[in-house]
Amino acid sequence: MAGHNKWSKVKHIKARVDARRGKIFSRFSQEISIAARDGGGDPSLNPRLRTAIEGAKSHSMPKENIVRAIKKGTGELGGEAIQEVTYEGYGPGGIALIVEVTTDNTNRSASKVREIFTKNGGSTATPGSVTYQFDRKGEIRIPMDGRTEEEMMEIVLEAGAENIQSDPEEYIISSGAADLSSVANALQQAGMNPSSQQLISVPQNPSMIDEVKAAKQALRLYEVLDDYEDTMNVFTNFEISDEVLSQLED
Repeated sequence: MAGHNKWSKVKHIKARVDARRGKIFSRFSQEISIAARDGGGDPSLNPRLRTAIEGAKSHSMPKENIVRAIKKGTGELGGEAIQEVTYEGYGPGGIALIVEVTTDNTNRSASKVREIFTKNGGSTATPGSVTYQFDRKGEIRIPMDGRTEEEMMEIVLEAGAENIQSDPEEYIISSGAADLSSVANALQQAGMNPSSQQLISVPQNPSMIDEVKAAKQALRLYEVLDDYEDTMNVFTNFEISDEVLSQLED
């Protein structure tokens, strides 16, 4: 039975990885389609599309998926037009959430997002009642590839970047929403290809959660919203205290 249990666990883990890979492919497909819809299907003339394609390739997304997403965006495949829709809501303890969705069926998406909020201790809100609590910013992620932070700053600051941070593998560059394209163009002109470029919503006043049960409820709502097939981004104002986070990791 030990071997059987081990194989069951392996299959379970593999299923989760495959599901996540499917979600990643879905998001790249949506981003590619939206980029092609707004700026045309030629990546050499469409920086947003070029970035989306490069990101998809870095995650081993099949070429035929990329081509199909471009054609869907340009209308070559027919069907319903893709729309970007933003939903707002509150979760357990009054946390605020913004859910960005791309869909060809707004009625379906609205119903599903409302259902997710309701089943997880939250509620949807009227447009504008949550977004005013966030600032709209541009965010670009780019592999380090041996470049120093000083080198990156020289390139992006004059183009409108506001801040640059780093993690072990990439730089994260933030800008005003209106400066996102100019910063991305500056990087590309310097021979660098961002792995992602997007507009994000940054909370003005984070809401700290310092109770384990509330943290679990907030995380559950966030994860279910994020896993919904039409979701592109979920932004929230909640943060979890170090003490509670250590208990969740135990």
